[in-house]
Amino acid sequence: MTSAAAVLARPDASALETALAAICQRLGDRLSIAQSVRDQHGRDESYHATLAPDAVVFVESTEEVAAVLEICLSHRIPVIPFGAGTSLEGHVGAVAGGVAVDLSAMNQVLEVNTEDLDCRVQAGVTRKQLNEHLRDQGLFFPIDPGADASIGGMSATRASGTNAVRYGTMRENVLSLTVVMADGRIVRTARRARKSAAGYDLTRLFVGSEGTLGVITEIQLKLHGIPEAMSAAVCPFPDLDSAVNTAIATIQTGVPVARVELLDDIQMRACIAYSKLEGFEAVPTLFFEFHGTEAGVKEQAETVEAIAKEFGSGSFQWATKAEDRNRLWEARHNAHYATRALRPGCQVMSSDVCVPLSRLAECIAESKADLEASHLLGVIVGHVGDGNFHIGYVVDPNDADEIDRAHAHNERMVLRAIAMEGTCTGEHGIGRGKIHFMEAEHGDAVAVMRSIKNALDPTGILNPGKVLPA
Repeated sequence: MTSAAAVLARPDASALETALAAICQRLGDRLSIAQSVRDQHGRDESYHATLAPDAVVFVESTEEVAAVLEICLSHRIPVIPFGAGTSLEGHVGAVAGGVAVDLSAMNQVLEVNTEDLDCRVQAGVTRKQLNEHLRDQGLFFPIDPGADASIGGMSATRASGTNAVRYGTMRENVLSLTVVMADGRIVRTARRARKSAAGYDLTRLFVGSEGTLGVITEIQLKLHGIPEAMSAAVCPFPDLDSAVNTAIATIQTGVPVARVELLDDIQMRACIAYSKLEGFEAVPTLFFEFHGTEAGVKEQAETVEAIAKEFGSGSFQWATKAEDRNRLWEARHNAHYATRALRPGCQVMSSDVCVPLSRLAECIAESKADLEASHLLGVIVGHVGDGNFHIGYVVDPNDADEIDRAHAHNERMVLRAIAMEGTCTGEHGIGRGKIHFMEAEHGDAVAVMRSIKNALDPTGILNPGKVLPA
């Protein structure tokens, strides 16, 4: 059997030409070799350099994906799935060239089973599109990474977001997948039942596989009823440690908070300026949201407010109207762009780690002190209810020393998190950006992952150069 990790050479020119001719015969003008289109599909929202594919195909059905994969396999052409291009660790870069398969035109909500609280969508449906479709039925899909990502991409990267502390990540909210394998076989990983003990859990295998084991084309999702009442609050703190410990105490007390987000003083300053948040202070801050009945939300809010006061918090500023809540969370979701605006002309290198809740305050404090000692401009923002936080390094792309210092800080932060029994990434994924931390985190388990990869993709055509170190 050929090792998938070894197949990283660019495709043979004649083989590529033959494969593209066969794809063109099937898809016509939905195959593009225009440089601008290729460049667009070779980059994501991260700082990683653009790695353009040799061609881009725009598919409209699972069967077309299968046909493209059959052709590419027969000529050993790499295939890189592409959703909305909002990933953050270089997931879509064509490390070995090949064909990018753009699934954005597969954007139909195929079914909504209101009584069962689930739905089935094509991979190109975005989270905002889905929730707009569901709104009139009193349902919503809670997973909300900052970008308007595609559901297929969110499944492939095991995305989460601000609601994960209450509703879980994509891992907990995907019931079943339709996946096209490397050889073109179409597989459905499970039925619609909420639980099953039948065979291997293939759904969880593909959720988070980042396009390296198969191409996800349809997703069966859990849905939730829109809560009777929602309330959001913003709470300032005298220091970062007090804010983090408030979040930890809130979770340990058992309050079913829907969202608890940390913004450090620099991130808060950036959001105030970028999103015009009047009446807020540029100090360490927690954003909360509570879901439930009117009485339940009131009780949750009172409990959290009492906890926060024990840690020296300032006054809570409440937002109960939908438009006010939306303004707060839009500011939170725009944190990346607010950070970039701190230093026009610079880039944001974004990284994340996740640690057990009991180690969170320690990890954040050490990372913040290290950041200041490194003389770097950076922000800390986090989904602290589940131990996950991010650092955005604002760097001059023309300053090699500054970029080296940012990489060195990130390396120390990641190894610190792993030493605390945490992970190198809580939600960004591995891509090619975190690939060199896999051995440190997983040890011999990486060899098991490689065995799975080689069994499902023996020629290594599926998104090569991602997830597993060569």
